[in-house]
Amino acid sequence: MRDERHDAAHDSEPDSETAGGLKEKVMPVVEKVKGSRALRAFQRYLSTSGPVLASGLAYQALFAVFAGLWVGFAILGTVISRNFGLRNSVIAVISDSVPGLIDDGSGNGAIDPEVLLNAQVFGLTGAIALIGLLVTALGFLNAARGATRQLFDLPPAPENFLKARLRDLGLAAGFGVLIIVSAVLSVVGTQATDFLLDLVGIDDSTLARVLGRIVTLSIMFAVDAVALAALFRILSEVRIPWRHLRQGVIIGAAGLGALKIAGGLLLGGASSNPLIASFAVILGLLIWFNFVCQVILITGAWIATSVKDDDIILDEAVFAARLEAARALVREHGMGDDEDEDARGGIFARLRRRLSRR
Repeated sequence: MRDERHDAAHDSEPDSETAGGLKEKVMPVVEKVKGSRALRAFQRYLSTSGPVLASGLAYQALFAVFAGLWVGFAILGTVISRNFGLRNSVIAVISDSVPGLIDDGSGNGAIDPEVLLNAQVFGLTGAIALIGLLVTALGFLNAARGATRQLFDLPPAPENFLKARLRDLGLAAGFGVLIIVSAVLSVVGTQATDFLLDLVGIDDSTLARVLGRIVTLSIMFAVDAVALAALFRILSEVRIPWRHLRQGVIIGAAGLGALKIAGGLLLGGASSNPLIASFAVILGLLIWFNFVCQVILITGAWIATSVKDDDIILDEAVFAARLEAARALVREHGMGDDEDEDARGGIFARLRRRLSRR
């Protein structure tokens, strides 16, 4: 009996050694993952109520886009009504940006572009839509500003109300111009691709479609990168160093591009539920905007984490106010001017390092 217990104990020793060796191999990997910027950025996104903020932004974005489409297409139908190539390119760019929003002829879109193109922007309906656009667009931009500053642990920016609203209107108009420019570039890129294929004697419609798709996605990537940079740098009034901003918007634009490629699958999952078939498109768009807003805020969390890693102070006034509040807190707890300077300096040094990382 004793020999059997001895043999069992002897047999368990290799298992213990194996478990210990496995733990030694796994723990460094776990620590590396825990310290990775990607995980810390996602933790920042969660700790600042990112999912809740994204849901609110998605709700506002849905109504802002509907109002913007009514006004934008009414103006588009008036200005370039006879330029069918550019008009179709604008529709294609919007359809690629928000899958399921515009009917591309398959009957799956929420909005018929012909109805919008025939709308009257100068009538009563157009005036109501314009007011709705101003209210919803400005509300979305203001909410996006607050959410972004929260990711960077900054309070709401002190601002002149009229000046801030005019800046927001300028950004909204600039985004509309950006869509038109991207549509023009898409037309030019597609025509240039067809010309080059004809020049080298290649008459392959499949190859032309693939190259055209690559050109379109490249243009959309550039548009997303510019829009994200404007959101984080201009709209949010956060002086982010260009090195950190550039890296973040590239990652964010890539994430938005992946969403657009998989957009059909996301919207298809919503429309396949028979319980919500009657409003599946609207619900699918709301889900889509929620994903988009989450990608945007996760991108902001990534940038904020990279800035924190380099101990960069984004707002000197906010930092000075927090440092003064920390000093007042230290004085309140009994440390006067005549007490130990070394100890007090150590406390302030630690507070300064901690605040500079926020």
